[in-house]
Amino acid sequence: MQNWIEHIDAITLEYKRSFGKLRADQLNFKPNPTSWSIAQITEHLILINSSYFPIIEAIEKGSYRVPVHGKWRFMTRFFGRFILQSVHPSRDRKIKTVSIWEPTKSDYPIDLVQQFIEHQDQLKRFVERATSRDLKRTIISSPANKHIVYNLEAALDIIVTHERRHLEQARDLLPNIPKL
Repeated sequence: MQNWIEHIDAITLEYKRSFGKLRADQLNFKPNPTSWSIAQITEHLILINSSYFPIIEAIEKGSYRVPVHGKWRFMTRFFGRFILQSVHPSRDRKIKTVSIWEPTKSDYPIDLVQQFIEHQDQLKRFVERATSRDLKRTIISSPANKHIVYNLEAALDIIVTHERRHLEQARDLLPNIPKL
C-alpha cells in the first residue's frame, strides 16, 4: 500500500461525494443509541490521525524514545500486522476503540465535513514528513498504548486502511438517514 497520498486523496474525494451535501441533522443521525453517526465517525478519524502527528514531530526533533521492546523486530512485525488486520475494511468483527479516540459529543456542526477535508491535507503533510525517514527501521509506539510498537510503514498502512474501514462504515448509514 505504498502510495498513501493517493489513498488519502481517493478517500477524501469519496468522502466529499458521499457526505458533502448532507445536512447537520443527517450527519448526526444515529440508527440506534449504540452506533455512531457519520459525524462521530468523522471526529474519530480526525482524533486518531492527529494523535500520530506529535510522534513525527518528536522524531524530527530527536526527542522520540522507542520503548525497549520496540528493538525486537518480531514484536514490531507482530503488532504491525495485528493492528493492520484489525482495521481491515471488511469489518467482520466490531472492535471497541480506546477512550482517547472516542467521539466527544453527539451533535456536530455542518462544517465537520470541511474540517475532515482540511484534516486530510494535514494528514498528507504528515505522510510526506514520515516518508523522509527509513520507514522500515523507524519504530514508533501506538499513540494509545506505548507497549504496542510497529514501524512507520505499518503506521501509514494502518492509518489509510482504518480510514477506508470507517468510510465504508459511514456509507452503510446512508440508506437509513432521514431524507427530509
